[in-house]
Amino acid sequence: MKNRTTLTTFILLGLTDDTQLKILLLIFLLLSYMLSVSGNLTIITLTLVDSHLKTPMYLFLQNFSFLEISFTTACVPRFLYSILSGDKSITYNACASQLLFTDLFAVTEFFFLATMSYDHYVAICKPLHYTTIMNSRVCKNFILFCWVAALIIILPPISLGLGLEFCDSNVIDHFCCDASPILKISCSDTWLIEQMVIVCAVLTFIITFMCVVLSYIYIIRTILRFPSAQQRKKAFSTCSSQMIVVSITYGSCIFIYVKPSAKDEVAINKGISLLITSISPMLNPFIYTLRNKQVKKALHDSIKKIVFLSKM
Repeated sequence: MKNRTTLTTFILLGLTDDTQLKILLLIFLLLSYMLSVSGNLTIITLTLVDSHLKTPMYLFLQNFSFLEISFTTACVPRFLYSILSGDKSITYNACASQLLFTDLFAVTEFFFLATMSYDHYVAICKPLHYTTIMNSRVCKNFILFCWVAALIIILPPISLGLGLEFCDSNVIDHFCCDASPILKISCSDTWLIEQMVIVCAVLTFIITFMCVVLSYIYIIRTILRFPSAQQRKKAFSTCSSQMIVVSITYGSCIFIYVKPSAKDEVAINKGISLLITSISPMLNPFIYTLRNKQVKKALHDSIKKIVFLSKM
């Protein structure tokens, strides 16, 4: 992001200038961030220490939880600091870094959801071959692929964005460094970057969404063929957590990453960005733990051990 006036800082407008709303927002964001980090750290810890949570499904869940912590940490703490201190400025390098990491984590999340859906497909539709298909090496390759694919997708538009020039304004109409409001204030021709962002977003969305949809079409078709109602209920229960998370992620992200132009109004997207960066990472641990018997059992056993050790 070059500039003709040696631009070193941006100003992030945030969500509101109302003092009372800021206090409410501060409390809400602080609580949601603490719940998000503690909840996802709990899942990571359980999958590391509990011997019953060593299957590929929980390896992916462990990495997904790490991704959620990383994603919310890339945005929320900086915004909390801005509300507390009143300092809305952010350095050029910090803004570029925040944009890079939030985009990387967001795109990687899509690929992880597709991978986790495929894992469910193999577990339910090909149970006898599950351990062969989803062996340790394959799982690690899937995880590596998710990160590398996301990096390859975001690097071209990010690289072009580093060449943007800013002449008259350094005020970003958002609470974090997002591509759309940054392109809006640039005095460079942003048409090519806008088209690249749209193409990358649409391709990521369509490719991963099709993988998810196809996986669950086969999963549902297989489950409906199960002879007993108890088997069907158990299979649907296994997939329900993943389906809820997929619905929340895709349902909200479509408004952020698939839109006609970066020059459009961004006010509505601020609220959706807040949903994605704070509420979704907070809800996901509860969705997975409350609807998964193995995770609940592991959590219960861990709490019992902690209580027992504390009494010694």
